[in-house]
Amino acid sequence: MNSTITTRFSATSTADEVVAGVDLTGTRAVVTGAASGIGIETARSLAKAGAAVTLAVRNTDAGREVAADITATTGNEAVDVRPLDLADQASVRDFTTSWSGPLHLLVNNAGVMATPLQRTPEGWEHQFAVNHLGHFALALGLHGALKAGAAQRGEARVVALSSAGHMSAPVDFDDLHFERREYDPMIAYGQSKSATVLFAVEATRRWAGDGIVVNAVNPGGIATNLQRHFTPELNAYFDQAEAAGVFTYKTPEQGAATTLVAAVAPEFAGVGGRYLDDCREARVVADDAEPTAETSHGVKSWALDPETAKRLWDVSAKLLTGS
Repeated sequence: MNSTITTRFSATSTADEVVAGVDLTGTRAVVTGAASGIGIETARSLAKAGAAVTLAVRNTDAGREVAADITATTGNEAVDVRPLDLADQASVRDFTTSWSGPLHLLVNNAGVMATPLQRTPEGWEHQFAVNHLGHFALALGLHGALKAGAAQRGEARVVALSSAGHMSAPVDFDDLHFERREYDPMIAYGQSKSATVLFAVEATRRWAGDGIVVNAVNPGGIATNLQRHFTPELNAYFDQAEAAGVFTYKTPEQGAATTLVAAVAPEFAGVGGRYLDDCREARVVADDAEPTAETSHGVKSWALDPETAKRLWDVSAKLLTGS
C-alpha cells in the first residue's frame, strides 16, 4: 500500500467544513440510515453542496421529517425518501430494482450495534446481516447505476461506515453467525465492522476499472441511538475508555466529516480500499495492540488483507444466493 493520505481536516472538523466550496450539482447520492444521527448530517451537507439526496431508511415517517428539515435548512428540494430495511433482503431488492438512472455516491451509513442475539429468516446473525450483508447486497444491486454514474462524471464513490470496533474481532469464517460459539454482542459488532472494511478492499479490486472508488471510514464516537442496546456494563466500559483518553466523543456534525472526506475530497480521487479515521487515512496497527489513545485511531491488518477480502466476498455472495 502506498503512503497514508492526509487532508487539511481533522478530528474536530465538521461535515459542512469538508463540503465548503464543493459543488455537487448534478450528483445523485444515496445515504442509508439517514433518519438519525450522523446519517442526517451526512445527507444535510451533501444537500447543502447541491446533491440530489435519497434518504434510504427503515422508518419512512421519520425520514420524511428529516427530508423536510434538510430542505428547510439548505433550500435544496431534491431530497427524497425511500424505504430500506437492510435486515430484509426483499426490501434491499425492492430498493435496487426500483432505482433508475445513474448513481454517483452511495453512503452505507446505517448500522446496528451490540444488539441481543437475533437472527434473520435466513438464520444470519443480525449485526452481520445489517452492517455487512445488507449493504453488500445493496452495493451489488446498485453496481450498474454506480458504473453509469462513473461513466457520466468520471468517478463514482462508495463510502462504507466501519468503526474502531473492528479492532475487537476479525471475521470468523468457521462460525459467522454464532451457531457454535457463545454470542458476544461486541465481538459480533466487531466482526461486522471488519467485514465492512474488507468489502471496501475487494470492491476496489473488482470495481476500480468501472471508475468506482470504495473506502471505509470510522466516524468516531458519537452519542446516537446506535448505542440504545448498551448494557450498564458496556456503558461503564465506554465511560472508562473515554476517561482514559482512548477516544473522545464527537458531535454528529464532526462524525459525518470523515464520511464526507471519503465522499468528496480530491485526495481520494481514484484511491480505494482504504480505512479513514479523523479525516485521513489510518495507519496499520498490530493485530494484538491494546486500545489506547493512539492505536484506537488505527486499523488492524486483518481488515485490509486482500485474500481475506476476496474470501469474504465469495462467502457473502453465496449467502445471498443461498448456494
